[in-house]
Parts: sequence; structure tokens; C-alpha cells
Amino acid sequence: MQNLPLGSGECAIRHELDALVSTRVVVAEPAKQEQLGELAAIARKEIPGVRASEAALVQFWQHDPDSIFAFSRGGRMLGGIAFLYLNCRGLDALLLDEVDLQHPGRELLAGPDEDVAAIYVWALAAHGRAAIGLGNVAEFLKTPRFCAADYYAQPSSREGRALLIALGFRPIPSFQPDLWCYQRSYQGLPQLAGSSHQPPRSIADARH
Repeated sequence: MQNLPLGSGECAIRHELDALVSTRVVVAEPAKQEQLGELAAIARKEIPGVRASEAALVQFWQHDPDSIFAFSRGGRMLGGIAFLYLNCRGLDALLLDEVDLQHPGRELLAGPDEDVAAIYVWALAAHGRAAIGLGNVAEFLKTPRFCAADYYAQPSSREGRALLIALGFRPIPSFQPDLWCYQRSYQGLPQLAGSSHQPPRSIADARH
């Protein structure tokens, strides 16, 4: 499946990601299978170069139904956000640029019943007021399965980069080009420099 670059729609958020509050204005919840076709169409429209298909989204949804969220208001679809939930092996592969983000190996993804080591923002396609639904998603990702996982993303546009900055992401040294990270302030994982997840190659030689 194609990697879906990070886009921002018409977002104007100015709060740290974990501090976002949930809302009832927009419904933001794990997507249902019948919503995936419309989500793929929105992604193709909102994110330049994306050719996401419903079949491709279904494939990843079947692996983990909680990895794709739909934003709606008054029954109208406004967009969605999709994640790759990486296990420890997947996190190392991400930092070392050894994962094909278009076709990630299933051995790098956490199973639906496994704790997540890293949350990679695979795609964000939204318009109008959909972005305020990020608070609902952030609340969902504070639950035990996800709360020890930092977020990672690669912006594909100036707007996407601005959104990451507004949400508290920072660029980090890695072999993966232009990789940004949002570190959970309360999570229990050690810092990269002393972590058991530190890649065997020197991070000092990594690209920024």
C-alpha cells in the first residue's frame, strides 16, 4: 500500500498533543469497514500524490481495526487519521530507515492484543473542523496499550510541518529522513540514548 504522507487540511491547533481535550462537536472514533472507501477518497483529494485504495485500507484495518480513525459531524464524513502501530523491532527499523513505510512487514507491527512501542502517523486527511477531533483520538491513545509509545511522523508539506510543531513534535536524529517525534511526558520507556531499543549503528551519524 502507498505510504500516505502527513497533510493538515485547514487545521489551526496550538496545543501539545497529549493536552488536547476531547470534543462532542466532531465524532472521532475507530473507522468502520464501510467508511474506508470514503476515507480513501478524502486522502486522495487532500494529500497530493496519494493513490490510496479502499482495498489497501481494508487490508490494514483488518490487521488492527483501531489503527484508522474517522472524523464526522452530523453524519457527514470530514476526514480521518491512520497510524502504524510498531512493535520494538518496528521502532528500531523506523529509526534505521529499514522499514518500507509503503509496505511495512507485518513482523514490524504490534498485534491487536500487544502493547505498542511506537505510534507512526501514517496519514492525516481532514477538512473544515475535523482537526478538533484529534483530541478524541489523543484520548483514545492514552489507554494502556498505547500510553508508553511515542509518536513519530514525517511531514510532507509546509502545513504538515507547522501542525507537527504546534502539537509538540520535534525533529530527531535518525537514519529515516526528516523524522519527527512527540515524546510522551508520562511514558515509562527510557530515553533513546540509554534505551534497549537503541539501534546498533551510531545515532550520531544519522541524518536529521
